[in-house]
Amino acid sequence: QVQLVESGGGLVQAGASLSLTCAATDRTFKTYAMAWFRQAPGKEREFLATISWSGINTIYADPVKGRFTISRVNASAVALRMNGLTPEDTAVYYCAAATLAAVTSPESTDEYDYWGQGTQVTVSS
Repeated sequence: QVQLVESGGGLVQAGASLSLTCAATDRTFKTYAMAWFRQAPGKEREFLATISWSGINTIYADPVKGRFTISRVNASAVALRMNGLTPEDTAVYYCAAATLAAVTSPESTDEYDYWGQGTQVTVSS
């Protein structure tokens, strides 16, 4: 069973930058799209960004547009560059992949059939 493994989380101060990566354990893993979500305590999982298999098409949620950048590392890995972090960005960050069909509603968790275990990002004020 292929797994998605996130890395790069940690504790940073407000205003800092952080980069997360997500890699599939099988480098031949094929996806229609990959995405990043996050979940803060007591809140629902929130869509952040998605990128197509080609890496050409990206979509961002409004709260992170202009601050976060999603990119393809290779066919089976993606990265998320986060700038200007604030305490409101504190959450567990999850990587997701859609392998069954093209994504039509990227903000919906139902579109993705593979999920990573999550990595904690904590931003102190």
